[in-house]
Amino acid sequence: MHMKSLLLASSAALMAVSTAQAADAIVAAEPEPMEYVRVCDAFGTGYFYIPGTETCLKINGYVRAQLDWSSFDRGPGVDDFDWNARTRGLLTVNAKSDTELGALASTITVRTWAEGDATQNSLDLDEAFITLGGFRAGYGYNYWDNDLSGETDDIGSNRINQIGYEFTTDAFSVGIFADELTKTYSDLFPGYYTGNDNVGIEGQISGTFGGIKAYLLGGYDFAAENGSVRALMTADIGPGQLGLAGIYSSGANAYYDLAEWTVAAQYALKVNDKFGITPGVQYWWNRDVNLANGDFSGDSEAWRAGVTLDYAITAGLDSKVSVQYTEEDGAAADVWSGFFRLQRTF
Repeated sequence: MHMKSLLLASSAALMAVSTAQAADAIVAAEPEPMEYVRVCDAFGTGYFYIPGTETCLKINGYVRAQLDWSSFDRGPGVDDFDWNARTRGLLTVNAKSDTELGALASTITVRTWAEGDATQNSLDLDEAFITLGGFRAGYGYNYWDNDLSGETDDIGSNRINQIGYEFTTDAFSVGIFADELTKTYSDLFPGYYTGNDNVGIEGQISGTFGGIKAYLLGGYDFAAENGSVRALMTADIGPGQLGLAGIYSSGANAYYDLAEWTVAAQYALKVNDKFGITPGVQYWWNRDVNLANGDFSGDSEAWRAGVTLDYAITAGLDSKVSVQYTEEDGAAADVWSGFFRLQRTF
């Protein structure tokens, strides 16, 4: 009985010690999950914080596959048909942060494309600029790149180095920029306008009035001593949007040199959430240029009419078909042209 009592006492003592040690044990807390990507909602959707900073980053772009075609007459009895496949990739990186002077932003866009054989591949800096509040400086598309939504019109587009300021409210905006101009708009007159030290100035006033948006844009090319003025308007009418534009150029200049006068119109009909039809037309008058002074002369005319079909296949994947007919004074024959496009946007 003495041995049995000793064993029971020893067991009780061991249990007491174990219980005390368990009560004093330190239990390590589970680590919190690491947040690798922190969403930034200060500048809209798609932005995230660069780790360790208060700068927000957004990456977007597209991949485009396109087949162009044109049919024209090279002379009596000689019909010709041409087609070309092209592929393009575009990537944009936006960085934004809040400062005591307003929102500081920078944009870098690179574009690469391939057409024909491998020797026609190219990599291009599409845009690179800095904005602080309403100030902007760098390389990119200017006001003239804002055109109608269809594929019929040709009413200007410049990609240049510039610096300037735009004041914006909910209802209207006004901006003025100094531009470095290095060539004509259309590259039709290389002997008339050369050099890389030419300067231009452009300004635009725009406003929104209910379903109407209006833009008045002007640009003056100091080297060419000519300028262009463009009025553009869009209005929500019925199930679609009406677009109208007109341009006057005092002579060939880097902002617009296709004609002294041109007018364009379209109606973008939204059939449903996936399908849209946009017929359009444009007319040019007085297209000849005196290369000695850049003045327009004669009364050469041209016009174009066409239609563009847009279909959203699924979220992020769109298709586009364009068919255009162009007639020009002095051309060997009328031209039918167009393209089929698939574009994945992200």
